[in-house]
Amino acid sequence: MPKMCSKCDYTIHGRHSHFGWDRSIPPVETVSPGTSLEFECLDSGSGHFTPDSTAEDIATLDFSKVNPVTGPIFVDGAKPGDALKVEILSFKPSGFGWTANIPGFGLLADQFKDPALNLWSYDADGLAPAAFGSHGRVPLKPFAGTIGLAPAEPGLHSVVPPRRVGGNLDIRDLSAGSTLYLPVEVEGGLFSIGDTHAAQGDGEVCGTAIESPMNVALKLDLVKDANLAMPRFTTPGPVTRHLDGEGYEVTTGIGSDLMEGARAAVSGMIDFLCATRGLTPEDAYMLCSVCGDLRISEIVDQPNWVVSFYFPRIVFS
Repeated sequence: MPKMCSKCDYTIHGRHSHFGWDRSIPPVETVSPGTSLEFECLDSGSGHFTPDSTAEDIATLDFSKVNPVTGPIFVDGAKPGDALKVEILSFKPSGFGWTANIPGFGLLADQFKDPALNLWSYDADGLAPAAFGSHGRVPLKPFAGTIGLAPAEPGLHSVVPPRRVGGNLDIRDLSAGSTLYLPVEVEGGLFSIGDTHAAQGDGEVCGTAIESPMNVALKLDLVKDANLAMPRFTTPGPVTRHLDGEGYEVTTGIGSDLMEGARAAVSGMIDFLCATRGLTPEDAYMLCSVCGDLRISEIVDQPNWVVSFYFPRIVFS
């Protein structure tokens, strides 16, 4: 992928990637607060899938090498109790991506036990909506799914679950123009980033988005004595305008368990898309993961709560 950030002070190449978080991993670069860097990020499958891949290739995916992150970066002066300020400047997508139903993974893993794979070829420069077979077109919004710091606890920690120092957050709104604040637990912070996506729905319900390698440019700064309990971030302007144009179809799940409510809402949308759009259940599930949003609509009227699933109609317009 070509260099995109002419004003960045450093380029951190994809070969400087690691699997899992470990405070003992040596930093690949030491920078001062206020430094801008460009990162080459691998996709979450470490390049396992190619434009020639099929669903059979899911069986050979090496789960010890999922979600590689590029880094770590040592920021001078960063100490426990501080916050690392991450200004996300821009993305340079690759134009290739994949979405998979991986057996045993995802919100409805008990219902979707067979592997399925969708390959994407999209407009890397203009980011026009990407075709999903003959079914529709998905609006794109690049972001990094995994972005975080090393935890204080010694040893190697899985990159899969998120934690208070960030990691596999999968927050779609951490896109260009957003600023993320991460609690520092170790000297230097030890920042890494990866798991880049071309698009994702809130919830990433099947477990994968449009997984896509790309470059990310960002600026690392420091907020002394911030004492954050958890990550926080700011975003510019509306966050769903790429999806809002034609409104939404919405299904709900209602009951005393939020997880079961989420499952019911997503299952209802899959049934709806199959009935009205002629999709297979597997395609509907993957499409929900890359562009549909899970939302808690109500959590105070006990003993039942309401979870809603919003599917953007613009995909089929």
